[in-house]
Amino acid sequence: MGHREDLLEGAKRCLLDKGYARTTARDIVAESGTNLASIGYHYGSKEALLNLAFLKLTEEWGDVIAESRADGEGATTEDLPPLERFERGWAKVIGSYEESRPVWKLQMEIVSRLDSDPELQKALAGPQLEGRKGLAEGFLGIDEHADPERARLAGTFFQALLAGVMVQWMVDPETAPSAKDLTEGLKIVMGLDGGPAEG
Repeated sequence: MGHREDLLEGAKRCLLDKGYARTTARDIVAESGTNLASIGYHYGSKEALLNLAFLKLTEEWGDVIAESRADGEGATTEDLPPLERFERGWAKVIGSYEESRPVWKLQMEIVSRLDSDPELQKALAGPQLEGRKGLAEGFLGIDEHADPERARLAGTFFQALLAGVMVQWMVDPETAPSAKDLTEGLKIVMGLDGGPAEG
């Protein structure tokens, strides 16, 4: 790898280890085996490098979503009934929680900084929209090009649910929702649980 790639990988490791606010340019240089001048040369600033490193980490975590549509044999879950597909997808996401906890911890720190860091907020706005499309594709196989509005709406729903679920897992894994809990809750919301009819 060249200095550019080394810096990015070093920044990713620093973010997971130290977080956004505590990572210094010297930390990145020490982790990447490069020099201070290379940060400015390749990325313009430490902040620009950290922002990109954060986006790369979230993209890599997104591979979990893509894997949620495949069974153990590599086949996809598209032929399953929607609720079963929903539950299987969430089982894989929740099952990845321990491994992905550092990414979610970082996400929470980043969100807490947005009000005081307009550049960071601006840097994340576009990727947030792209992330929604990826969630729609990952969970449901919706092609954003074939059905952009459906992809947008499904992605928005999954993004909202994902953030809430992961916060609950960070606060208290003992009482955080399981994939089954989410599926049963969705059935109640949709009136599919056989409960009392609205009157």
